[in-house]
Amino acid sequence: MSYDILKGIKSPSDLKKLDSDELDELAKEIREREIEVVSKNGGHLASNLGVVELTIAIHRVFDSPKDQIVFDVGHQCYAHKLLTGRFDSFETLRRSGGISGFPRPVESEHDVFFSGHSGTSVSAGLGLSQAKSLKRDPHYVVSVIGDGSFTCGMVYEAMNNGGRSRNKHIIILNDNKMSISENVGAFAKYLAVIRSSPRYYNLKDHSEQRINSIPAIGRKISQMAHNLKADIKNAVYPQSTFFEDLGFRYMGPVDGHDIKLLVGALESAKRVNGPVIFHVITKKGKGYPYAEKNPNLYHGVAPFDPELGVASQRAIDFSAVFGETLCALAAHDDRICAITAAMEEGTGLAQFRERFPDRFFDEGIAEEHCAAMCG
Repeated sequence: MSYDILKGIKSPSDLKKLDSDELDELAKEIREREIEVVSKNGGHLASNLGVVELTIAIHRVFDSPKDQIVFDVGHQCYAHKLLTGRFDSFETLRRSGGISGFPRPVESEHDVFFSGHSGTSVSAGLGLSQAKSLKRDPHYVVSVIGDGSFTCGMVYEAMNNGGRSRNKHIIILNDNKMSISENVGAFAKYLAVIRSSPRYYNLKDHSEQRINSIPAIGRKISQMAHNLKADIKNAVYPQSTFFEDLGFRYMGPVDGHDIKLLVGALESAKRVNGPVIFHVITKKGKGYPYAEKNPNLYHGVAPFDPELGVASQRAIDFSAVFGETLCALAAHDDRICAITAAMEEGTGLAQFRERFPDRFFDEGIAEEHCAAMCG
C-alpha cells in the first residue's frame, strides 16, 4: 500500500484538514500499516486494530499536546503514534533503538504518561486535569480505558474522587467485551444491560445537542435548560447509570467505528461542564478477519505471515509447561486451585479451566484482590 494519506499526517493538525471520505480511507491505511509492521516485528495487534477510528476521532476533535491523551494499557497507542508524526519511524516499532510499543514521553510531546498495565489512566487523567484547573489551563484531558480495565479496583478509587470535580476530564470507555480473555464479573454484565437498551441514552444525548446548538442563549438559560431536562428525565425515566451516581455525565453508547458519529459525540462531550464518561462500542481485531475471529490469539504476537495468520497451536513455552504441570498436580490433589487476573491464556491455565472448572478463578484485572483472596 502506498499510504498516500497517512504519509501526509505529520501532526494531528493535518488530520483536521481531511474530509469524511479521506478519514475513512485513513483508517484503512492505518490498519494496513499496523498489520504490516506488527507481522514483521511482533507486538499487540487486536487491541490496536479495534481503536483506529476512535483514535482518529480523538485527534480530530482535541488539540494534542495542549489537550492531553492518556492511554490505559498503553500498547493500544499504535494509531496514536502514526497520527503524531511517527509514520517514518513506525517500522522500528519494538526494535532495539526504535520507537516503543507504549506511550513514551521522551519520545514525543504527544505521549503524556508512560502506561503499560491496566487501571492507571483515570487516576493519571484526574491528576492532569486537576493540574490544568490549578493553572487555569482551559484544555482537556482524555483518558482512554477499556471495559476490561474496569475490573481493576484502582479505577473506582479514581472515579470516587474524580466525579466530584468540575475538571475538563473525559473518560472514554472503550467497550469491546474483552480484556485479554473475555471479561468477567458484575461490571461486564452491567455494560451488557446498557448496550442492550441505548434508546434512552441516545435520546438524552440528542436532546442535549439540540439545546447546545441554540446560539447565544447565555450560561444562565443553558443551565436552566439542563436542569429542566434533568427534571423531566427523573419524572419520566427515573433511571441513572452507575457513572452518573458517581458524578460523571454519561454519554453513549456510540458506535466506535463510525468516525463522523464519534466526532459529533465528542464535540458534545467537550461542552459538558464537568467530568464525562463517553461509552463507545468497538470490535477487537477490527478489519483483519483472523484477529476478529480469535482476538485472544492476536493480543501479543511474534512475527507472522499476515496472509496465513498466527499459528493457532500454542508454542511450548514456560507458561505452557507450567499449565501442564499444575494440571498434573491438581489431578492428584483436589486442594489445588488456580487463580488468574484476566490472563488465562498468558499463564497457560486454559487446560486447567477445562479440566477443573470448579477450582479455576478468573478475577479480572485485579491483582491486589487476587493476592488477598489467595491469602
